[in-house]
Amino acid sequence: MDNGPSLDMTPINQTSPKVLWLVGLSGAGKSTIGDALVDRLRADGIQAARLDGDDLRVGLNSDLGFSPQDRSENLRRAAHVAKLFANLGNVTIASFISPLASDREAIKQILGDQYVEVYIKTSLATCEERDPKGLYKRARSGELKQFTGVSAAFEHPEAADVVIETESVSILEAVELLRSIL
Repeated sequence: MDNGPSLDMTPINQTSPKVLWLVGLSGAGKSTIGDALVDRLRADGIQAARLDGDDLRVGLNSDLGFSPQDRSENLRRAAHVAKLFANLGNVTIASFISPLASDREAIKQILGDQYVEVYIKTSLATCEERDPKGLYKRARSGELKQFTGVSAAFEHPEAADVVIETESVSILEAVELLRSIL
């Protein structure tokens, strides 16, 4: 039986393909650090890609809401996309709140030894102060239900591979730290 053409999953560049999964509250700095890291890696000639929760929710995951089941499915799908990117030789930077330890464990099972958990640790107060999208204000007013860190749980990673405290580390320092572990 012919299953059609196969996809060559041989990595293109010399860097071991990893998925740096950036975990943290909304406003912690995941996307900012992720964008800066991808720029740095590409400048170094390293094939890199970034997946962001906001981007996937307007396309691939637009059918999902914010129930616990939908959040888990959103992350499951994202992990599979990240695995495809890594298998094609990309260092993949995935920026997702990923609030529950059980979901992070499921992601780790999908990605295996490609998974590097990076906790972008920022206090809730600082995230609310930054509030780039006005989401905390909307959550505090009751307009947004089940908002992570306010009315929905965020389980702080206990065993992240890397912890970056954005209140004391600059974006450049965070990028250099992550670049050094690759």
